[in-house]
Amino acid sequence: MMNRLPGLVVIPAACFLLVSCGVPPATSSSPSPTTPRTLTDQQVSDAQQLLRQSPRSEKGLLDLSAGYLQKVRETGDPSYYPKVDSLLSSALQRDPGSFEGTVLEATLKLARHDFLAGLDWGQKAHALRPSNSAPYGAIVDAEVELGRYEAAGRDTQSMVDLRPDLTSYSRVSYYRELHGDVDGAITAMKQAVVAGGAFPENVAYVQVLLGNLYFNRGDLASAEEQYRQALGAYPGYVHGLAAMGLLRAAQGRYPEALKLYQQAVNVYPLPQYVIGEGDVYSVSGEARMAANTYDLAAAEQQLYRANGVDLDQELALFQADHMRDLPGALDASRRAVTKRPSIFSSDGLSWVLYQTGDYLGALAASQQALRLGTRDALFYFHRGMIESRLGTSVIARTDLSTALAINPHFSLLWAGPLQAELHRLGG
Repeated sequence: MMNRLPGLVVIPAACFLLVSCGVPPATSSSPSPTTPRTLTDQQVSDAQQLLRQSPRSEKGLLDLSAGYLQKVRETGDPSYYPKVDSLLSSALQRDPGSFEGTVLEATLKLARHDFLAGLDWGQKAHALRPSNSAPYGAIVDAEVELGRYEAAGRDTQSMVDLRPDLTSYSRVSYYRELHGDVDGAITAMKQAVVAGGAFPENVAYVQVLLGNLYFNRGDLASAEEQYRQALGAYPGYVHGLAAMGLLRAAQGRYPEALKLYQQAVNVYPLPQYVIGEGDVYSVSGEARMAANTYDLAAAEQQLYRANGVDLDQELALFQADHMRDLPGALDASRRAVTKRPSIFSSDGLSWVLYQTGDYLGALAASQQALRLGTRDALFYFHRGMIESRLGTSVIARTDLSTALAINPHFSLLWAGPLQAELHRLGG
């Protein structure tokens, strides 16, 4: 999604990676955590104890499912997904009409990037409790990934009307960002931060997302302030460390950037963070370390896929950026456009087609990527490079200049080539 760590391959947020869909633990009370992770660990421990005493307890099955999903958010370990799958299967066999189980099933589908199934489960949950806002989180996120933006707008409004909180405000922010209203997106994300959430991690994450909004418009000082606040509230927070690593790399402080990325990857080897580390090695002139790190990123992507996560969109962009298996990248990007026809899938396809020399096809895909008016520097860079190869120099110069104006730090790998191309075009 747009609120990603800029310039990197992403695992899109969907409901799961953006913020919780809004289903709290079924436990009625929680201990006061002494560290940010204590609340999640306590929920998991309590649920496991309950299941040891009563293996068929629906409450225990659902609490453990929710706890494991939160653990993936905090540790990045996709091996929890099959466990959640088994737990929810048992819970829903016992009670097919379980509202909490249905919402959690929708969350799991989205986390694995099965957006059609996620939408279906979200709609089932909405039918069970039309006045509850939680199903709208799954519905909206699925609609966004499926390119159903008008429906996503309507359902986002319904969600915030029912419950104006962190989960709904963050989706308002994202919807505005997709449509080019960055100021409005920042306002809504600030409201999300103020609203707070069920887990300290949820609040820290929206603070990082707010920082990303500032970063994406080139405001590094405001971005750093938000990243620092996230790390202050949630010490050692992986997304905060990686975001700060990207910031330091944008400032040319590569040793600090590498240290921050390494701290993040040691806890949470999310492919986009491993790739970020590799990009820092690349621009630092350490080609061998960069290649090794990219190999690790590819292995991590395979781990996610082995645990049921569809990464065609992310894999295609990674391969195109780093010129790895372009035929495979083309196949993956075409599958992504079919299964999740979002503007990001269109942009990924445009860049793969560019790298394979199909400039007319690339331009058509790039136009689709920019159809909402999204202020994404990477999108404009891609279209500008495509236009340049097609010989439309004036239009190419405009798009490349727009990318630079939106965020001169949009990509460690491509900021330099963008400026070189502008110079060649007389910009």
